[in-house]
Amino acid sequence: MLKTFDQAAADYCAAAEKRTAQSLSRLLLLGALAGVFIAFAGVAASIGGALGGRLASAAIFPIGLTMVLLAGSELFTGNCLFLMPLLRGNITAGSMLKSWATVYLGNLFGSVAVAFLVARCGALNGVAEAAVSTALTKAVLPFGAALLRGVLCNFLVCLAVWMAFCAQSAGGKVVSLFGPIFLFVLCGFEHSVANMYYIPAGIFLAEKGEVTWLSLWRNLLPVTLGNMVGGCGLGGILYLLYGRKNT
Repeated sequence: MLKTFDQAAADYCAAAEKRTAQSLSRLLLLGALAGVFIAFAGVAASIGGALGGRLASAAIFPIGLTMVLLAGSELFTGNCLFLMPLLRGNITAGSMLKSWATVYLGNLFGSVAVAFLVARCGALNGVAEAAVSTALTKAVLPFGAALLRGVLCNFLVCLAVWMAFCAQSAGGKVVSLFGPIFLFVLCGFEHSVANMYYIPAGIFLAEKGEVTWLSLWRNLLPVTLGNMVGGCGLGGILYLLYGRKNT
């Protein structure tokens, strides 16, 4: 069963008001938890992709957002939908930016931590060459291509978050989010938090220093900006369609 879209928008905006009001330490921890969830999905997608190709990766990666939504955590990319409650007047620009920055740092910490641990424990030994290749491919993307892939990616990610929010059961949320996440992975779009895992994993696994920390920042800058544009774009559309308060 689905909520009406108007009711879902009102509920989402009310929830965003509470989420942005949390303490910085709580937001940081929730962000780290989401980074861990997305990184674990990246680990599994890397292994699945090495065995079954991009279709397998695309089918596995939605598990990450499933854990984010059902286990309770804060994901920067999904939170780009906060433009809707900002326009509705539930939150302020300051509270939104504070939440974004804190959650982003938490996502980064959690993702890099998992990348380090799985590289050191040998979990990626069988797919190390493929993992380094993935990191290299992301590292050399031109700025414009990375930006546009980030826009397309987060439009789909935030669509998945919105569709899952409209569903009222856990099963409905899982089914709702699967399609958009499957599409973004299959199409090769760029997700900043996923790249916080993929590129550091390549750094930890590479033997000749082919990938560096500078490579990470060069990728994250355009991809993060693109993710913000894509997510906020959908947030603005949803506000115009369903978010405006009745007068």
